[in-house]
Amino acid sequence: MTKIKKRGRQLFYDRDGREVRIERIYNRVIFDELSQRRDLNLQFRLQDDLDVTWVGHPNWYFRISKHSLPFLKTKHTSATFFVDEFPSDEKTGDYVLKPLYSFAGHGVDMEPTREKIAALQNPQEWILQKKVDYAAFVPTVEGQKSKAEIRMMFVWPDQDRNPTLVNNLVRMSQGKMMGVDFNIDKTWVGASIALHET
Repeated sequence: MTKIKKRGRQLFYDRDGREVRIERIYNRVIFDELSQRRDLNLQFRLQDDLDVTWVGHPNWYFRISKHSLPFLKTKHTSATFFVDEFPSDEKTGDYVLKPLYSFAGHGVDMEPTREKIAALQNPQEWILQKKVDYAAFVPTVEGQKSKAEIRMMFVWPDQDRNPTLVNNLVRMSQGKMMGVDFNIDKTWVGASIALHET
């Protein structure tokens, strides 16, 4: 991002000594991480009115991700509440406290309490999600089994009756949480793709 130049509403980058105009952006910038990087000298902001096509608008990730969870009420989804709407009769220890606008597990509290919740300055920007106890079932050469989750990516063209599975991601862990940051000292963890017979 630091190498992108802005002129008017257009963006450009240097490609082997030749200036190339940016016409499409696939955005995966995480805003809370970007705001912490005071050392970056950017010539544009993602919020600027730019002459580009967004392949995934800057807001899509947050809206589709944690922000949508409290609205999903099915037997296949974990019960999730905005903190300011959390029922008084629920046990906080059965839930995980997550900030809405963060990434890679930053700010997640696996052991929330009523006191911690009461201390939040913006409770509407946090959720409490029912804990899921992952089974450790993947054997490793070290003898300790790893936990795993499979995330599936579907596309659903307008003319198709059903969505089509196009990719998957297997995440493995030996700690309380998925993600590399929480398994730094462990082996047989991380992410890969799942292959299966049809």
